[in-house]
Amino acid sequence: MGSEQSSGSDSRRQRWALPTSPRPIAIIGAGGIVVNAHLPAYAACGFRVVRIFDIDRTRAEAAARQFGVEQVAGTLNETTALGTDVVYDLAVPAGAVIGTLEALPVGATALIQKPMGLDLDQASAIVQACRSRNLTAAVNFQLRFAPAVMELSSLVGQGVLGDLTDVEMRVNTFMPWEQWEFLRHIPRMEILYHSIHYVDLMRHLLGRAHGEPSRVMARTTSDPRYPQLASVASTIVLDFGPSVRCTISTNHQHDFGPQHQASHLRVEGTSGAAVARLGVNLNYPRGLPDTLSVHIGREEWRPIELAGNWFPDAFRGPMCNLQRFVAGEDDVLVTRIDDAWKTMAVVEACYECDRSGGVTPRSQP
Repeated sequence: MGSEQSSGSDSRRQRWALPTSPRPIAIIGAGGIVVNAHLPAYAACGFRVVRIFDIDRTRAEAAARQFGVEQVAGTLNETTALGTDVVYDLAVPAGAVIGTLEALPVGATALIQKPMGLDLDQASAIVQACRSRNLTAAVNFQLRFAPAVMELSSLVGQGVLGDLTDVEMRVNTFMPWEQWEFLRHIPRMEILYHSIHYVDLMRHLLGRAHGEPSRVMARTTSDPRYPQLASVASTIVLDFGPSVRCTISTNHQHDFGPQHQASHLRVEGTSGAAVARLGVNLNYPRGLPDTLSVHIGREEWRPIELAGNWFPDAFRGPMCNLQRFVAGEDDVLVTRIDDAWKTMAVVEACYECDRSGGVTPRSQP
């Protein structure tokens, strides 16, 4: 994993370099994530979005007007008629990914919004579909490309923090789930659609020194106030070896004001520590600014200036990396589908652990 930033990041290592000759983009799906993140990021990069399609044409037309998209397509086939000279940005529900990929031209280039299907079986089918159609495809695990994470990843890669000993992601906030109607009444929700970001991030930060997690412990829970949602909170422990504690703790129903809300990534090592606030979770989608502070050696905590936030700035990264990869400007496709499959394998293990349960304490002496 350590080589992925060697060719793409700028001198501050917080933004992936732009492609020299970017391809036009065609977007399939015009939901909230596209309007709040994809389109603003592409506008900031100066990318041309030449076509957008959504089964709700009104929604696609509104996005096109707001961001100057050149054409609203009436059908999926009208969108894919652009051929292989564009990058297809798929922002569809997980269950629709395979069908959409199969509609793309053979040899096309695609960026797939996470998650990579509804479960590991679908993730495997997506890999096979991409291979059989000769698609160059990546999954939009954009948190790896957030300015704070790129800076932190650089520190980890340089060994500035020493050997990592404790990595924690903690979210305690209130998420307006009503923005995503398709999340209602699906059997898998919180880990698959939210904590998957942090699972992928832990693989990214710890994988270069420790490989893949050997075991997973997880519990995901619902809330009686929101019976339409399968789960709204999760606790995940990933085993990267006996000298590393790796935890993910999320609660999205803390609707008691901002005083005790939290959204932070804490990384500690034998030589230093870093804490990043990921502000988008606080008052989503407007959020608060991301921050990053480091404590190295005997020095005091100090802030590091950031070039932007997770939303929307991180969404520049996967598209830039994909475009540069197909142009031969980047050697590594960071969130390529075979690597994304490994994140889905960890997510699947989380659900299996949640289903099978843990050890029941003895009830008598």
